[in-house]
Amino acid sequence: MDGPLRLLAERAASPLGDFVIVTDALGRVRAADWISHQARMMGLLARQFRASAFEISDGPASVASRCLAAYFAGDLTAIDGLSVEAAGTAFQSAVWRVLRDIPAGRTITYRELARRAGRPSAIRAAGAANGANPISIIVPCHRVIGTDGTLTGYGGGVERKRWLLGHEFCP
Repeated sequence: MDGPLRLLAERAASPLGDFVIVTDALGRVRAADWISHQARMMGLLARQFRASAFEISDGPASVASRCLAAYFAGDLTAIDGLSVEAAGTAFQSAVWRVLRDIPAGRTITYRELARRAGRPSAIRAAGAANGANPISIIVPCHRVIGTDGTLTGYGGGVERKRWLLGHEFCP
């Protein structure tokens, strides 16, 4: 690679507060998180690209921001076809692929997440990989719940998780 990876960031409004979407030159979503959690997002990006430099600059409205707006407006499948690219371990990547396969209006448990990712006994590791997901909402980590049905852990906060699941279950 010649020079640092160049990424574009844009701010998008949502019913839950402003959201930041980071894309690359090919339009792939590399990170997405609430503006109030931007420091967390930058930490996840730094971990992803620790072996290479990256630069983020302001970018124009992207397909991703239009799809996210449509999702919040009620088109729950609008984000499904977005291209994403996140660097992680083989297991993290497997977990993130599983997350993309959970349809809106459905949830799975951390146990089921581990099973679908190919390591049924790695429930805590699946939870950690879920928590390290750098692409909130589009890689729907909010669709994973505790075995007893409780809403556990979400980088954006449990109240946002509750809202997102309510939005998806009751469009």
